[in-house]
Amino acid sequence: MNEQFLQRIGQCTTLPSLPAIAIQVLELTQRADVDIAEIARIISKDPALSTKILRTVNSSFYGRSQNVSTVSHALVILGLQSVKTLVLGFSLVSNLMKKGKGDEKGFNHLDYWRRSIYSATAARILAARFNIVQQEEAFLAALLKDIGMLVLDQVLGAQYGEISAKAPTHAELSAVERAALGADHAQVAGYLTTQWKLPPVLTVPITFHHAPAGASDPALKKLAEVVYLSGWCADVFVEPQPAQAIAQVREFCASEYNMTDTDCDALLEEIGQRTREAASLFEITISAATNYEAILKKANEALVEITLQSQQHASALQQQASTLVEQNQQLQKQATTDALTGLANRAHFDQFLAEHFKAAATAGKPLSLLLLDVDRFKLVNDRHGHPTGDKLLKALAQVMAAAARAQDLCARYGGEEICLVLPSTGRAAAAGIAENIRKAVAAKPIQCGQLAVSITASVGVSTFEPGSTLKSPAHLIKAADLAVYNAKHSGRNCVRVFTLGSAEAKPNAA
Repeated sequence: MNEQFLQRIGQCTTLPSLPAIAIQVLELTQRADVDIAEIARIISKDPALSTKILRTVNSSFYGRSQNVSTVSHALVILGLQSVKTLVLGFSLVSNLMKKGKGDEKGFNHLDYWRRSIYSATAARILAARFNIVQQEEAFLAALLKDIGMLVLDQVLGAQYGEISAKAPTHAELSAVERAALGADHAQVAGYLTTQWKLPPVLTVPITFHHAPAGASDPALKKLAEVVYLSGWCADVFVEPQPAQAIAQVREFCASEYNMTDTDCDALLEEIGQRTREAASLFEITISAATNYEAILKKANEALVEITLQSQQHASALQQQASTLVEQNQQLQKQATTDALTGLANRAHFDQFLAEHFKAAATAGKPLSLLLLDVDRFKLVNDRHGHPTGDKLLKALAQVMAAAARAQDLCARYGGEEICLVLPSTGRAAAAGIAENIRKAVAAKPIQCGQLAVSITASVGVSTFEPGSTLKSPAHLIKAADLAVYNAKHSGRNCVRVFTLGSAEAKPNAA
């Protein structure tokens, strides 16, 4: 967050502060030897707060079958954590609402509190639905998550009203705030609640309620996700155009919790009903006529449009992805293919040979290499021209490619030399394949337009075998080249296999 702006917030004398009773309860609950009777006594000193807590505990919001008449009884029935959360919630909301009353210079305080209570109720229901233990913390974190807006209103006054008015929806507010101030209300809320020394179970989901992925602790991240989702649920009931919020809730619940649209609609219906009661407990005014069924009916036409746009967008993305895959494949092919012959190029050959040489050495299996050179190719070019020479190389490439098996690689080594890498192939089998290729090349003339050209080829074979003196791909290539040289000197149009002790030089003569 912008340090200069942070200092400005810290220097504001009208910042919200924790009520004294909340501070006392927080301090007592953090002690190792918690005195529940003492906590009950402190809460009971505030009649208004005690009344609100007891009215809440006995409401259908908690669904208790037995009547609770004292704060100490509420502590026993609900537990220390729940009552502490209610104390924090009621005392803070009471103080904050007093600050906002009659203040017309900033944003709409009534809308703020309506959204807060819808969020809080949604968070509690969602936490229960998703089996999250900290349901009360979820309620309070969602209730206070936008407190940064109140802080910004206190610090900036009318300026913040102008900033917030630029955001068409609450979901877009954070980006508008960051552009104008270098910070958003979620960061400001995180700063304030940290100053209050609230526990991480509250500060983390409040800080990351617009970006739950930023929470590092997995358990708190889950709570932050619930608070994030609760905001979208609230938008369903408070935004003038709720369709986008409904679509967002459905999408998030489907992807994260495998819920159907019908499940989501039932969930939102429950949130709408339960919020009316929670709002009365916190003395927040919401419209009694607001119900999800009416909202959904109004939003259906827009939802259909959103669904169509989403489908079109998904289709466009899929098409783009498919195009990118095709382009990548084409680029990869271009990067590994010889432009003239369509065979693998030298770079691809070098990589393939290196990988399979290593694999053969590791597995103790043979690896053979065939190197074919067109006899008197320069004479063909000189007599008939380079276009004819190119056609001959293309035809020769087809013969070699036809001889290659699925596991082999046929490549243009350079000039008129074409090679064939034969994994898991011994010397004798490789020599047989080479002889078949030689015969196929010499069998009949190659048609180059109106011209029929007869050619022959000299083929060299080298083989790596367990215990071989060929210790690298370079040795294997050199050995095949020496075998080709021997074939040329043996009268051409023949196959020669490299063996130590033959007329060829040793492989380390490279």
